[in-house]
Parts: sequence; structure tokens; C-alpha cells
Amino acid sequence: MSKTYRSLLGREVRAVEDVTLDVAPGEVLGIAGPNGAGKSTIISLLLGFLKPTSGTLSIDGMEPRAFVEKFGVAYVPELMALPTHWTTEGALRRLAVLAGVPTSRLTAEVDRVIESLAIGEHRKKRLKTLSKGNFQRVGLAQALLMETRVVIFDEPTHGLDPVWTQKFREIVASLKRADRAIIIASHNLDELERLTDRVAIIDRGRIQRVVTVSGASVTALMAYRVRVVTGGDALVARFPGSVLGANGDLEIPPVDVPTLNAGLAAAIGTGALISAVIPRESALEQAFHASVGAGPS
Repeated sequence: MSKTYRSLLGREVRAVEDVTLDVAPGEVLGIAGPNGAGKSTIISLLLGFLKPTSGTLSIDGMEPRAFVEKFGVAYVPELMALPTHWTTEGALRRLAVLAGVPTSRLTAEVDRVIESLAIGEHRKKRLKTLSKGNFQRVGLAQALLMETRVVIFDEPTHGLDPVWTQKFREIVASLKRADRAIIIASHNLDELERLTDRVAIIDRGRIQRVVTVSGASVTALMAYRVRVVTGGDALVARFPGSVLGANGDLEIPPVDVPTLNAGLAAAIGTGALISAVIPRESALEQAFHASVGAGPS
């Protein structure tokens, strides 16, 4: 599947090129990439706002727009665009009608999502008075108004504080089911690693690689930072090339998991005390930086 735009000067711009990807029912798929990589175009194609220039795209055997019109898709855009003079409740009631919520259930469903997102105190407030985080919670609430088989989030934690970022993880966990596909586009690699089964890394319109994040490989080489309480010298002796900082943190060069565990166990056996072991980069971060050609900061 490819999507090409034509600029005002007639120049072709390939936003998405030769993308091949399947999303299975029951799966949570992440899409990661730098700005301008093609993530937004892929989402627009999935929602049927755009059609591919070449190739095909289908949801359960149907063209995306036909699927959306028949079954609906829950969608949270990065930036909600709603009339700001609407109240929170008024916006959700209007969006519930557009989502096809039956009149007999409309009030109950709006009440349910207001309670679920804890925005009851903002119920009668105009949208223009809400903070960025609370406005984002309204966006999440509208996506939960109807049961759908496809859920698409675009930068869903944008503007959320740490408490509601954690709550969003719980929402995604509650949405997972065998017949539902969930797609999350985000710059936040840590969130994608926590929430998804696989992550498609896209750059310059092409999928560079697809990373399975639901399980870690014990043979992968990763660098670690170890918080040392006592016994730093014993740890340095176990990991050639490691450096013990003045603050007590030990920087361990890339090792596999068995080597890491053996070295830590040996040092602990001689009396070393360790308070934390922190990967310098996750497997997903390593794959991302390798794919887009940018090293860690």
C-alpha cells in the first residue's frame, strides 16, 4: 500500500510507500516514528479519510470507509477539534448520537464514560475552560461510548499527567479482547512497550521493522545502569569495561541477560548491595534508534 500527494507545484510527495502490515484481532499494535514519518497518513487511510494511491487496505475484508460506516471505529485524535462553547456533557451527548448510541441508552452511556474518566466535576464546564489534560480525557471518553471492533489512538497520552497516563494503561487493558484490534500511534516508546504486543517502526513512509515487545530476548545485548549501595569494586571486577560513578551508579556495557545475572549474583555473594538495575535503553528503543538512524541522547 502506498499514498502519494501532489504539492501545489506539482511535485509528488510519497507519504507512505510499500507498507505491508497485518493487525490480528486481539492484538495491540503500536506505530512509532519521527515527525513526518507517515503515521498520521496511515491512520487517515485506516479511517477511510484517504484512499491508497496504489495497493489495497481492508478491515475484515471491507474497504475502511465502508467498515467505519457500518460498524464504527473508536478513534482518539492527537488534537480534538470541537466547538469550545460546548459543555463537556453536551459534547459527549452530541458525539454519542454521531456514534450511533440508541436514544434509550444515550444518557446512561454518557454518564458511564464521564464516571470512567472521572470528569464529573467538569460536566457543565465549557470545553474552552478545560486544561489540556482534561480535554484529552474528554477525547478518551468519547471513544468509549460504543463497543467497536477497532480502536485507534493517536498520541493518546498527550497532555495527561502521570496519574492519568497510568489510568490510560488500565483503559487499554480493559479494552483488550479476542475480537478487537487496537492501534496506538505514539512518540512515547516507553508507553508503547508497556501497552502493545508489536510495534511497527516507520520512517520516511516505509516500515523499517516490526518489533515484538511482549517478550524480551535473553540473548539481546543491552547496557545497564546499576544503583550500588555497597560493593561497587566487586561489581566492576565482574563486568569488564564497566565504570563506577561518583554517585554510586555503575555503568555496565552491553551484555546479555545470563551474563548480567551471573555477574550480579557473584557480586552480591561477596556482600555487594544493589538497589536498582535499569536498562540504558529498552529493546524497543534500540530497534527504533537503529531503524531511524538516530542514536540515543
